[in-house]
Amino acid sequence: MVLYTTPFPNSCLSALHAVSWALIFPCYWLVDRLAASFIPTTYEKRQRADDPCCLQLLCTALFTPVYLALLVAALPFAFLGFLFWSPLQSARRPYIYSRLEDKSPAGGAALLGEWKGTGAGKSFCFATANLCLLPDSLARLNNLFNTQARAKEIGQRIRNGAARPQIKIYIDSPTNTSISAASFSSLVSPQGGDGGARAVPGSIKRTASVEYKGDGGRHPGDEAANGPAPGDPADGNLEDACIVRIGGEEGGRPPEGDDPATGSQARNGAGGGPRGQTPNHNQRDGDSGSLGSPSASRESLVKARAGPDGGGAGEPGANSKLLYKASVVKKAARRRRHPDEAFDHEVSAFFPANLDFLCLQEVFDKRAAAKLKEQLHGYFEYILYDVGVYGCRGCCSFKCLNSGLLFASRYPVMDVAYHCYPNGRSFDALASKGALFLKVQVGSTPQDQRIVGYIACTHLHAPPEDSAIRCEQLDLLQDWLADFRKSTSSSSAANPEELVAFDVICGDLNFDNCSSDDKLEQQHSLFTRYKDPCRLGPGEEKPWAIGTLLDTNGLYDEDVCTPDNLQKVLESEEGRREYLAFPTSKSSGSGQKGRKDLLKGNGRRIDYMLHAEEGLCPDWKAEVEEFSFITQLSGLTDHLPVAMRLMVSAGEEEA
Repeated sequence: MVLYTTPFPNSCLSALHAVSWALIFPCYWLVDRLAASFIPTTYEKRQRADDPCCLQLLCTALFTPVYLALLVAALPFAFLGFLFWSPLQSARRPYIYSRLEDKSPAGGAALLGEWKGTGAGKSFCFATANLCLLPDSLARLNNLFNTQARAKEIGQRIRNGAARPQIKIYIDSPTNTSISAASFSSLVSPQGGDGGARAVPGSIKRTASVEYKGDGGRHPGDEAANGPAPGDPADGNLEDACIVRIGGEEGGRPPEGDDPATGSQARNGAGGGPRGQTPNHNQRDGDSGSLGSPSASRESLVKARAGPDGGGAGEPGANSKLLYKASVVKKAARRRRHPDEAFDHEVSAFFPANLDFLCLQEVFDKRAAAKLKEQLHGYFEYILYDVGVYGCRGCCSFKCLNSGLLFASRYPVMDVAYHCYPNGRSFDALASKGALFLKVQVGSTPQDQRIVGYIACTHLHAPPEDSAIRCEQLDLLQDWLADFRKSTSSSSAANPEELVAFDVICGDLNFDNCSSDDKLEQQHSLFTRYKDPCRLGPGEEKPWAIGTLLDTNGLYDEDVCTPDNLQKVLESEEGRREYLAFPTSKSSGSGQKGRKDLLKGNGRRIDYMLHAEEGLCPDWKAEVEEFSFITQLSGLTDHLPVAMRLMVSAGEEEA
C-alpha cells in the first residue's frame, strides 16, 4: 500500500490550499485570541488575584477593540479563502505519513531483525493519551491554555520518558526470590539539547536503598551539559560501565536521612513551589518531568553523592566507582497489589521505557501537531498526523476540525485506513472523529514470513447522554477493523505469508466502567472479543485500576503540578477523590464534590487499551506483562495517559 506523505496528490493543489489557508488564518487566529481573552484558567485567575494593579484586565480592555478592528478587516479575505479552501477538501488525503529515517541500531529496519518468531518471545509496549491540543480558546474550556507551548513540551516529555532504558527488577527478600517483569521505572542520563537519553542498563534487587555506580565519578547530568567524557564506553558496552543495585541496610527505610542535601535536592526537583506556580510547560530546567531534567523522578533518576566532603568527580585519590543514592526508592521495585494478578501495574511518573507505539487523541490544532511531530521524531521513526477529513467530504455534516488522532511507531507501517464516524451530534459533529487502523511489521521468521500487528486508534462521541451513539460507533469500529484485516491480509490458511502477533485497540472511548449511565457501553460485545486488563466485568473494575480523567479545577494545584506530586497523590484514596473526576450518578448531587462524597471507586477511566486473545497466529499468545497510569504530562492535559506492555510468545511449532 502507498502511504500518503503529502495532503494533496499534486503540488498545484497543495499550493492553492496554502494560499487559501493563508487568507483564512488571520481571521481564525483573531477569533481564537479574542475568545481566549475572556476565558481565564484557574492559573490565570490566581495570577490576577496577585496583581494589585489589574494590569491583565487593563491589557484585555485595551486590546479587545484592536482585535475587533483587525477581525473586521480580515473577514473579506477569510471569505475569499474559504471559497477556495472548501472545495479543495474533496481532494485532500485522510492523513499525512512522515518518516524520519533512522539508520542507527535502534531504527525501524534494525528492529525487524531482533525477533524471528522463535525463542522466549518478544514484548511490545503501547501507550495512549488524550492531549486536548485544541485551539486555545476551546482548550480553556478544559482549564488548559497555551496550546503551542504545551504541544512542544508534551513531545519532549514523551520522548524523554520513552528513551529511558528498561530495567529488570530482581526480587531479593526472604519471602520472594522471583524475577519480576521488566520495569517501567528506569534510570536515564539526559543528553544535551536534542533531548535524547543515554541508556544505563542494570538490574535492581528489592530492598531498601538504590546504589548507582558510574565510571569516573561523573554525575549522570554532567554528560548532558558537557557531553561524554573522553574514554567513556560506547553505548554497546554500557552494561560493563554502569551497575545498579539495591542494598539491604537501614532496615528497609528510605535513605533520605543519610544525605540531607540529596533529599532536599530531590524535594526541590519534585516541584515543591508555592501554590499557583507556573504550569509545567513553563517550568525551569530541572523541574520534574521536563526534558533534560536531572531530577525527573524520585524513584527513577539518581542523585550524585561524591563523598562526605562533597568533593567533585575526578578528585585525586577518588575511587573510580563512586556511589550515588536516590532520595526516595522504597517503590523502586515493582509492586503487585494483588498476588492473584498475572501482571505488574503501577502509577508511574514516566512513560514506559522502550515505548514502541503511541496513539494520541485531540491533536486538533495543525500548528500544535507539527510541533508535536517534530519532538516525537526524536524517538519515533514513523508518524501519522493530521488524520481526518474537512468540509463535507465523507461525512454528513461540515467538519471544521480533523479527527485529532496521531500515531507514532518505532516499527515500519505497512497499511493504513481511516474512517469517519457518520453519526456525530452537537458540537462533536464539528470534528471528524473516527478510527485509524494500522498494520505494522514487527519482525520476520527464518522462512521470510512477515510478523505483523494490528492497531486501532479511536475517539468516540463525547456528550454523556448519547450512549446509543457510542454503541453504534463501537459496532462500526468492529466492522471496520474486520474489513481492514481482511483487505490487508496477504495470507491464506494453506500458505501463510504473515503471522499476526497482536491486535490492539486504544483510545478515548468517553465512557467508564462504573457509571450507571454507561451501562449500554459497558455491556457491548467489543469486550467479549477484546480484553480490558483493568476490568473484571460490566460495571466492575479491578481494585488497582484508577480513573484517567482529571478534575480540571485542580490542574494547577501544588499537590499535582509535577509528575512526582501527581503520582504521589494518585497512590492514595484521598488524593484520587480530590483530583480525579468520578463516575456520574443520577442519585447523587449535581456537583462534582457531592458525587465524590457519595460514590466509591477510583475515578472515571475513559482511556482504554484493549487486546485480542483470538485471531492471532495459531499457538501464539499475547499476554499483558505490565500496565501503568502515567503522570508525566501533569499540568499539560486533563487526562492520564495509560500504557500496556504485551508479551507475545510463540509455540513450539513456529520455533
